[in-house]
Amino acid sequence: MRTSPFLKSILIIDDDEISNLFHKIFISKLKLNVEVDIVLNGKEGMNFLKPLSQGLSSVLLPCLLLLDIKMPEMDGWVFLDHYEAQIDKAIRDQITVVMLTTSEDEVDRIKALNNESVKEFVHKPLSEDKFKELIHKYYERTKIN
Repeated sequence: MRTSPFLKSILIIDDDEISNLFHKIFISKLKLNVEVDIVLNGKEGMNFLKPLSQGLSSVLLPCLLLLDIKMPEMDGWVFLDHYEAQIDKAIRDQITVVMLTTSEDEVDRIKALNNESVKEFVHKPLSEDKFKELIHKYYERTKIN
């Protein structure tokens, strides 16, 4: 398993604005000094990532991508198809993708964990303890308050 030394930025791709706000608040309470960007569907997620992957944006490349499954316009599965086809593997290797969903469907869990880009499958809302566990697992040198 690849780990990165520090967590510097997070991209949340989720149409649930209440969950997004909740996640942003508890991430800020941890005083991680990370940039948190939020988009509301997979299409917006691709529009965010493509310029970064081409070196055309000054925004930080997200180290952690929290991805919902069920979203309008482009869901998490279609996003992953586009992500794997359009974002260079060297860029994808720098991003830890966590499926963050309300789905209780075992097929979704199996599909996510069989996808080489997805590292974790987590039920919403993401708890502070589970978030800390992800940080410890994938960002070994990031200090959490």
